[in-house]
Amino acid sequence: MTAKKRDAGGYDTIAEDLRSRIENGDLPPGAKVPGEKELMALYGVSRDTAYQALKRLRAEGLTVGRQGAPTRVRTYERIRRPANKRLSAEVWGEGRSMWSADLAGGKPDVLGLKVERVAVDESTAGRLGIPVGGEAVRRSRYYVVDEKPVLLSTAHIPADLAQGTKIEEENTGPGGVWARLADQGHAPVRSVEEVICRMPWTSEKSQLQMLPGTPVVEITRSALDEGGRVVELNVMVLDASNYVLEYVVPA
Repeated sequence: MTAKKRDAGGYDTIAEDLRSRIENGDLPPGAKVPGEKELMALYGVSRDTAYQALKRLRAEGLTVGRQGAPTRVRTYERIRRPANKRLSAEVWGEGRSMWSADLAGGKPDVLGLKVERVAVDESTAGRLGIPVGGEAVRRSRYYVVDEKPVLLSTAHIPADLAQGTKIEEENTGPGGVWARLADQGHAPVRSVEEVICRMPWTSEKSQLQMLPGTPVVEITRSALDEGGRVVELNVMVLDASNYVLEYVVPA
């Protein structure tokens, strides 16, 4: 009778115990998590209860595992994204990629790059300050680090600023889009980033190869020139488990 009563809600207790061991370092990243048989013996519960406890931790993104292999504590290898440094003219103005500030000595693979002229919707038009249905060059792609997709990016640049420049080509040249905008006399001098955290859409979960229970960070960045015009709007979706966002704010 006692065992049955414990079984009824026991997986919550087991999951909480394991979660605490992960958080306090008793089960460090990469460590093997007790399996179903071990949990059954340790807690005196049924196989289904042990399975549900392990399922809960996987859903929370704390553990990983595949059929036939032991469940292990998820290993977090985060990319530090120093926003102030990567957006400075010291980086793109010298012909370097913004990613050079994120990955010392390395660079991501850029996949799925698509460059096209589009008519912008109401939301994008409002942010760019152009009429609804007006034209912009859309550059969409995703970035892969160590064979793991980590970020989706969709940028819009007003068509009049991109026309006849490498912004309309796949290879934008040294310094990227911002350097080409500077060539046109519209160098970004200020950026505004809006950051939200949410659960991923199905397509994002697939593209980023995300584990269950993992949120994304969505960053909407507006780059403005000296005159206050938004010269690029970039919406980035990051796998939250892969990133540390760093902002330096002067006192």
